[in-house]
Amino acid sequence: GLLLMARELGDAGLDTLEVACDLTLQTGVITAAVVLNEMRRLTEEAKPKTLDQSAISLPTLTIEPVADCSRYDALRSVPHVH
Repeated sequence: GLLLMARELGDAGLDTLEVACDLTLQTGVITAAVVLNEMRRLTEEAKPKTLDQSAISLPTLTIEPVADCSRYDALRSVPHVH
C-alpha cells in the first residue's frame, strides 16, 4: 500500500514516503496506517471548506436585550451556606 501510494505521487513519491517514515518514527507509533496518514498530510493541499451562504439562515435580533441588575440583587439577599 505504501509503495503504491508513493508510485502514484510520481517523482516525489519516494521522497514523500521517506519524510512520512521519519515523521512516523518520531511519534513512536510505527504502523502502516500512521505512515499513510503522514503521506496524505504531506501531499494533500490545504483546502478551506466553502460555506453555502444560501443555505444559512442566521437568526436576527428583533428585541434588544435589557440589562436587569435587580436579579443579582435578589440573589445577594438570600443567605447561602458555603
